[in-house]
Amino acid sequence: MIKNIIRLFLTYLSFYKRNDFNLVKEDADIITFIIDKLKKKKSNKNNLKNTHQIFNRKMINFLNKKKLKRFLKEGFIQQMFFVHNRFYILNELLDLRKDPNWKFYKYLCLEDNIGDPVRYYLYPSSSGNRINHVYHLNILSKETKIKLNKIKYVFEFGGGYGCMARIFSKINSKIKYKIFDMQSVSFLQYYYLKQIGLNVGFKNLNNICLINNLNKIKNVKFKKGSLFIANWSLSESPIKFRKRFLNLIKKHEIILICFQEYFENINNLKYFIDLKKELSNNYKLKILENKYYKGNILKKQKHFFMIGKKL
Repeated sequence: MIKNIIRLFLTYLSFYKRNDFNLVKEDADIITFIIDKLKKKKSNKNNLKNTHQIFNRKMINFLNKKKLKRFLKEGFIQQMFFVHNRFYILNELLDLRKDPNWKFYKYLCLEDNIGDPVRYYLYPSSSGNRINHVYHLNILSKETKIKLNKIKYVFEFGGGYGCMARIFSKINSKIKYKIFDMQSVSFLQYYYLKQIGLNVGFKNLNNICLINNLNKIKNVKFKKGSLFIANWSLSESPIKFRKRFLNLIKKHEIILICFQEYFENINNLKYFIDLKKELSNNYKLKILENKYYKGNILKKQKHFFMIGKKL
């Protein structure tokens, strides 16, 4: 309850900047496609911690209501996927502005109207969430010396509503991007990315391919210029389920993982220190504390990046 009140208050800080819905025409065929698919799908609860089982039920109920136009105003979606008017975002924005490639990052930060995102009250051409995602890529680029436009393939474990995929579509319009996620979340990603006009779907031939079935990732081969991303997703999965992704991680040249020190009953810092050691023969990896994000008012804890590339 307190979290929701705080979130609502922060939303009102952006009262002077509204999204232009004259530019958004909701495609009824997209909604019909999602509802038809939703009826045929079943989730494997064994792959989800309790937090995500609850979220999955809420997402299915939300999708069935067929009112997705302002999905980023939904409190439960914001809580899981969307950072808006948090004060630490200003520090991330200032770091981006100091970067010699600010013009490039400024372009990536430009927000879309789809979903009715809360505009960042100190920089209304973007949102807190978009700035946050771009900042993560800036950290990745600085720490690995990788040019983002040289990345040709991305596998994202847990893609939120599709924000990072959208950013990479601006970096490289020909990017081959795969997102592994819960089925209900994949449908939200499909809605968002399809409304933007991107080539997204559930088949390999789509530029952005949405995946729910682990069998579809068994034959992934190593590619130069490939990136594995898992931002607050791998760290929120059961340990047993994480083990099934270790071989997949090793098939990527670059790694970007964000995680919190603890999630439910799991000590993530210990887990990722051990994972770093396990990968150290083939990767040069760093675990860096996130200097700006320290959780929320009600639950303070440390957050980290694990970043690196193949030797």
